[in-house]
Amino acid sequence: MTATFARTVTATARETLALVLLPLPLLAAAAAAVPAAFAGGGTRRWGWGRGEDQRAEAQAAKDAAAAAFYELDTAQRDLRISIETITAVDSSPAARKAAADFEAFGRRIDEVSGAYIGAVDAHDLDRDDLEAAAAQRARTELTKAKDELVRAKADLDRFAQSLGPLLTRAENQLAQLAPAVERARQSLRAAGEALDAVRATGLRADDLAARLAALSPELTKLNQGAGQHGVQETVHRAERVQREAGAIRGELEQLPGRAAEIDKRLVSLRTRAQALATRAAGVAPVLSELRRRYSAACWQDLQQVPPEAERTVTQAEEKLREARAARDEQRWADATALLATVRALLNTTDEAVSAAGDRLRRLDEVSFDHRKEVDRTRFAIRDAQRLAMDGRSTPDPRHARPLDESVARLERAVEGLEGRHPDWWHFLTETEAVRRTVTDVVRDIREERGGGAAR
Repeated sequence: MTATFARTVTATARETLALVLLPLPLLAAAAAAVPAAFAGGGTRRWGWGRGEDQRAEAQAAKDAAAAAFYELDTAQRDLRISIETITAVDSSPAARKAAADFEAFGRRIDEVSGAYIGAVDAHDLDRDDLEAAAAQRARTELTKAKDELVRAKADLDRFAQSLGPLLTRAENQLAQLAPAVERARQSLRAAGEALDAVRATGLRADDLAARLAALSPELTKLNQGAGQHGVQETVHRAERVQREAGAIRGELEQLPGRAAEIDKRLVSLRTRAQALATRAAGVAPVLSELRRRYSAACWQDLQQVPPEAERTVTQAEEKLREARAARDEQRWADATALLATVRALLNTTDEAVSAAGDRLRRLDEVSFDHRKEVDRTRFAIRDAQRLAMDGRSTPDPRHARPLDESVARLERAVEGLEGRHPDWWHFLTETEAVRRTVTDVVRDIREERGGGAAR
């Protein structure tokens, strides 16, 4: 209550208010020392009759007002704790409005409390010469003050009840605070232990150690507590630290396996590069055979395979040496990237080296009997034509046109084999292209018909 009101209290009122406002543990002890204010006070020479009844009624009104004052003060103190809990974790407009409304209630409570204190101060019910009319006025004013205190208490209770959802949410967040901070500390501790275990194997893990060290300022802020940084911010910080420390721990635990995998890939790719260099050396005889038996159009595109293979194998071996150095320096990301480059180089060279031998084999097969290739292609065309006519009297032009063109294209490819030096490679690429076109037509038909199977 305001200091202005307190200064106006008389000796008897001060004793009564001091007793009322004492904390509960001290209230019992104080009651023994303070005159029984609520029972009417000190020794009086009261007369019996109407005056005594008026004095008793006024005293009862005073006691009721004092009880209402105490209940309102207790409710205000309790609600202040609730408001402080809400505002500590919630900065939403609803929380700000709740705080503002509570301040408005505080001003109203000051007013009704002031009226109560004024009424107590204005009437000394312990006077021997208290008149009946004065006792009646005291009873009226004290009753009015009590009614205002009760109304204020009822309104305050309704306001407190409306804060239920806000208070529940705030209490839940506060309940999450300590566990969240503890989980963050445990995650940091586990990450530190994982770092020690990795280093015990001879791995430095400098980058992960640096990331872990960067979390130290966050731990300091967690230790400073929500009082300095706010509950929500502290909970969010704890969750972030837990996630990052957990990720670091996971990478640390995987690091020995990652190192072993890199060592394995270094050996495997080195062996593959050596084998590919040996295979690349065998491309020259294959090209010689192609040049001897087939027209230039069948092998010209393979002329650069031997020198390209030698160059890419040399490049792959150089990248392998760089990857070995990165692994020795424990630059894991660099080592992994270099090994990926080596794999890509070897894959490209492998395809080129294999293409030369595959070319010779296929040309030998088709030059010996090209009818198999023709029949295979014609069967694909006829099958697609039957599907295009299924359930129709005439085919859809979108399907018939590419199929008719495929028939003509195949015939031209066969006609191109006439002569002394046929281009067998052109024949093979044409028949493959025709079959791809037919496959596309079949797919379109099936999609339009809802995935129906070909006959």
